[in-house]
Amino acid sequence: MSSPAPVVRGQALSGHNRISTQALTSLARVAAAQALGVDAQDVRADWTDDDGLLALSLVAPISIPPLQSVVLDPARVQAAGGSIWDRTVRAKASILATVSELSGSRLSRVDIRISGARISTARISTAGISTARISTEGRVR
Repeated sequence: MSSPAPVVRGQALSGHNRISTQALTSLARVAAAQALGVDAQDVRADWTDDDGLLALSLVAPISIPPLQSVVLDPARVQAAGGSIWDRTVRAKASILATVSELSGSRLSRVDIRISGARISTARISTAGISTARISTEGRVR
């Protein structure tokens, strides 16, 4: 009996590896949800060809602090990660890096359209760690 040859990390093997569009879409939805602070089921992802690279287009809501709390304490905007614009710009880079790293796919760009807002309140423990999260849907028009 012969045993299979040991596989060396990074060694090229014959055959093909393909990641399905469904798997890439699931990965993109989860990466976007994490970056925007929403549920993956609320994120839509579409792929297009961009001169041989993949272009990712996302439509998703974003989590925001309750507006009344921002009125009472404007520092809540920075505590939540900054303005919606700033958070979306950072999310693009994060999503591109995450999807590229985990899938091995080469993305040319990530386009994000914010479709609404999820009002998110977090009860902060004395250690500064969120112990509960309540999310309600709000629409920004």
